[in-house]
Amino acid sequence: MAQNIQPKTDMPFFEHIEALRWHLVRSIVVVGVLGIVLFFYNDILFGKIIFGPRHQDFITYRVICSLGYRLFHDNSGCIQAATQELINTDLAGQFTMHMWVSFIGGVILGMPYVLWELWKFISPALRKTETKPVKGFVIVSTILFLMGVSFSYFLVFPLTWNFLAPYAVSGDVKNLISFDSYVSNLTTLTLAFGLVFEMPVVVYFISRIGLLTPTFMRKYRRHAVVVILILAAFITPTSDIPTMMAVFVPLYMLYEASIFVSAYVTKKYYA
Repeated sequence: MAQNIQPKTDMPFFEHIEALRWHLVRSIVVVGVLGIVLFFYNDILFGKIIFGPRHQDFITYRVICSLGYRLFHDNSGCIQAATQELINTDLAGQFTMHMWVSFIGGVILGMPYVLWELWKFISPALRKTETKPVKGFVIVSTILFLMGVSFSYFLVFPLTWNFLAPYAVSGDVKNLISFDSYVSNLTTLTLAFGLVFEMPVVVYFISRIGLLTPTFMRKYRRHAVVVILILAAFITPTSDIPTMMAVFVPLYMLYEASIFVSAYVTKKYYA
């Protein structure tokens, strides 16, 4: 039989809102402080991190090139980093992007603390026997988020940049890529993959309340494969199969891992 989650203490609705407000305030303060610190490390934030995929010595290109030499004994697998310059057309554009990137960096670095505040907010409503597994999932969700961010930054965005930046339908059209467009694509992909990699955690809680079962996920596995393939093709606009598979495989593994998570929850609480 399923074990219902019972609150340890009765708390008026507005007290819950007040408690949530302070958890949010503390989270925002931590993210803000981290963002301010990053703001003053401009050379590292932009020179090394944001603009890293534009440099030929970026670690992803070096690793892929090294693997190419080992497999094919030539440089056919090496990626030539796109050298398109970035332009700024807005008077406050660079300052605005500096603040935005610092904030995003604060969110990424502060995510463990944000998740901890979330845990502290929901933990009073859980049974004593349920706090341990949920607390463990807070740690897991942090790891998964950082894995998604790293996967996007080191693989997905570099491949996307090197395909789209030099792409041209005709020699009559010259690519003038804006600084805003570059940063927006990088941050959007990075945060999107950070959230996508939370799939097992989301499946855990959806399965916990009985809205999802492993039987359902196995039944529609083929449909999920098609959706993931389409997503991988959309994320990686390059036409080569190896690049698309490099994105597809981790996403599919997340789906399979989510099935095991759902099966564990179903067996433990609904068997």
